[in-house]
Amino acid sequence: MNISKRAQSMPYSPIRKLAPYADAARKRGIHVYHLNIGQPDIHTPPEFLRAIREYSNPVLEYGPSNGLPEYRKALVRYYDKYNIGLKDNQVFVTTAGSEALLFALIAVADDGDEVLVMEPFYTNYNGFGALAGIRVVGVPTSAEDGFMIPALSEFEKRLTSRTRAIVICNPNNPTGAVYSRESLKELSDFVRKHDLFLISDEVYREFTYDGFQQVSVMSFPELTSHAIMVDSVSKRYSACGARIGCLVTRNNAVLDAVMRMGQARLCPPTLEQIGSMASVDLPDSVMDEVIKEYKSRRDILHEGLNRIQGVFCEKPRGAFYMMVTLPVNDSDHFARFLLEEFEYEGRTVMVAPGSGFYATEGLGRNQVRMAYVLKKDDLIDAVDLLEKALDIYSTRSA
Repeated sequence: MNISKRAQSMPYSPIRKLAPYADAARKRGIHVYHLNIGQPDIHTPPEFLRAIREYSNPVLEYGPSNGLPEYRKALVRYYDKYNIGLKDNQVFVTTAGSEALLFALIAVADDGDEVLVMEPFYTNYNGFGALAGIRVVGVPTSAEDGFMIPALSEFEKRLTSRTRAIVICNPNNPTGAVYSRESLKELSDFVRKHDLFLISDEVYREFTYDGFQQVSVMSFPELTSHAIMVDSVSKRYSACGARIGCLVTRNNAVLDAVMRMGQARLCPPTLEQIGSMASVDLPDSVMDEVIKEYKSRRDILHEGLNRIQGVFCEKPRGAFYMMVTLPVNDSDHFARFLLEEFEYEGRTVMVAPGSGFYATEGLGRNQVRMAYVLKKDDLIDAVDLLEKALDIYSTRSA
């Protein structure tokens, strides 16, 4: 018996596909530094966990399909801090940002339709596209200019009669790019001109450095019918296992479609919404300290990597990732080498191969994504290990 073509087209995640190799390395007694995945070691706020522990209802019931009303109202209050004026019925709570993005794609595009995404992009966009039967079309950006939004002509030349939306991530995973209001205004004009949706993944909103600030697509009044925002608590509250996100839009037709999808899956998790709600009003000082720590980690990893001969990476403006160009021809092979063959004093490094962050075949083969979510001493150690590994690998490949 054959499985479906949709199932066959579903790609493996470059972030997680090497997990069996890492497991095998650990069984051999090797300590693996995980730079491959955005799993912060920052503690989840105690308020988040306390609210869940103190839940006292005798029955854990179904909640509303669009989320607990008190949590949606709390999110409206949260977005007010960023001058994003919303009504609570314009916020739809989802099972993580992943479901929000999948719902958005299904709401705006049919089987065989296309969305444009600047590449490199969050690798799971490929997976969501496969699940929705939608073709993800890459629009190239340049590492040399910090992976900024390219000229609109690059989008124009990839437009077809099947193009339905542009998907952006701001601050960007995996590049750390943060887009200016001016460049987003140009993109806003472009989507209105071509009657497209603009889906914006904004889960790293707070994570900006060096004076850069995130600008939400929801802050452009002219995008009332076009803008869909995706958000999540995973990184904001270092609560990746909570799986609570939301979809935000002022487009009533999209909201109605998403409500029907949400009813089909019943409701998002209740306890995690309660924990998230307890974290909405944390003082700004809490996040300020988190951002200070990530900036320090970014600087250590960036400076360390750029001291290695043949390695190049731009300093990210936001999020907590960087796309790193290595002196290798096949980063998939190199990533396996790190886990299968290399170790130094019982330690090695795990990275995410770059090709999985592209839709265009052949791109990213000399790149990896690294996440600076480990403590600073571990990042210093990981850079030293990477330098040693590259030296050995280049000798074997010569």
